[in-house]
Amino acid sequence: MLTVAVVGASGYTGLELVRILHGHPEVSVTCVTSERSAGKRIDDLFPTLRGCCDLVLENLEPVRVSGKADFIFTALPHKAAMEVVPTFLTLGKKVVDLSADYRLGDAEVYGAWYEQHLNPHLLQEAVYGLPELRRDRISGRALVANPGCYPTSIVLGLAPLLKEGLIDLKSIIADSASGVTGAGRAAKVDSLYCEVNEGYKAYGVGGVHRHTPEIEQELSLLAGEQVTITFTPHLVPMDRGILSTIYASPLKQTTTAELAELYSGFYSREPFVRVLPQGSLPSTAFVRGSNFCDISPLVDKRTGRIIVVSAIDNLMKGASGQAVQNMNIVCGFPETMGLDRPALFP
Repeated sequence: MLTVAVVGASGYTGLELVRILHGHPEVSVTCVTSERSAGKRIDDLFPTLRGCCDLVLENLEPVRVSGKADFIFTALPHKAAMEVVPTFLTLGKKVVDLSADYRLGDAEVYGAWYEQHLNPHLLQEAVYGLPELRRDRISGRALVANPGCYPTSIVLGLAPLLKEGLIDLKSIIADSASGVTGAGRAAKVDSLYCEVNEGYKAYGVGGVHRHTPEIEQELSLLAGEQVTITFTPHLVPMDRGILSTIYASPLKQTTTAELAELYSGFYSREPFVRVLPQGSLPSTAFVRGSNFCDISPLVDKRTGRIIVVSAIDNLMKGASGQAVQNMNIVCGFPETMGLDRPALFP
C-alpha cells in the first residue's frame, strides 16, 4: 500500500485528491496539511468526506510530512510549492506538484510571468505531466509538474494537428471558459456569488494570463518551432468545467471526416480522451466529476477554418484527476486505477 500525503488539502484541488484517493485500492492517505485550517479534522472542513477521511489537518513541516508518506502531492500556490518540494526530493519522496512552479522549463520565462525561481536546477529534472504526450518520461520520475487546466484542454485539442503539421502556426486562437473553482477556494471579490452569478466575462485579455507561456511552450514542442497564440480565458457562473474552442487555418484543404479519422487514430489508445462522433460537440456537463477530455474537431465549410472544441473538468483532468493519473504512471499502477468512473449527471 502506497502512503500518500496531500499538502494543501484545504483547497478544491486538495479536496478532490482526497476524494479520488479514497477510492484508490493501492493508496492510503496518511497525512493532510493546511496552514489556515491546521488542527481541524478534514471531514469537519469538508463534510462530504464524512465516513471517508477523518485525518486532522497539520501544519506543513516537510520533514515530518515525509516521515508519514512515501508519495507527496503538493496542491499549493506558486512559490509555496518550490519552497518545500526540494526537501521532499532530498528525503527520497516522489512528488506530483499541482502548482505552476515546475511547468516551465526556462527559469527566465518563469521569472517574467511569476517571480524569481528559487530552485531553477529542478526545472530540468521535472517532467511535464501530460500523460498523453509524456507517458514514457513520467514513468518512475521523482518530480512531475502537473499541467494547468487551460493548457490541458488546449494542448490536447491541438496536438494531432501540430504533430501532423496541418495548420498555420500564426493563426491559432483559443477561447476558453472556466467554472469558478478555477479561481481557488480563497475568498476573492471577483469570485463572490453576486459578482459571478448571471454574468459571463473575459479576463486576462491581451496575452497576459499566466497559462499563456505554458500553452505556448507545449505547442512549440509539438510543432518543432515557436508557436504564439491568441488565448482569451472567460469566467462562467458554474462550479467546475472548462470548454475550449480553438480556431486555426489549415495549410491544405481538409474535411471534418478526415479530421475525425486523424483524431480518432491519434487518441485511440488513450483511456481518458474521447473523440466524439461527427455531429456531437463536447459539453462540460458530460465530463463533470470525471477524468475525461472530450474533443470534437470540425471544418467550418464557409471559412475553411478548423475548429476544435474540447471539454474537461478543471478539478479532474485539469488538476487532481490528472495528478492521480500521473501518480499511477510514476508508481507502475494501471493508469486508470481510481479514476475509471463515469461523469456525474445531472
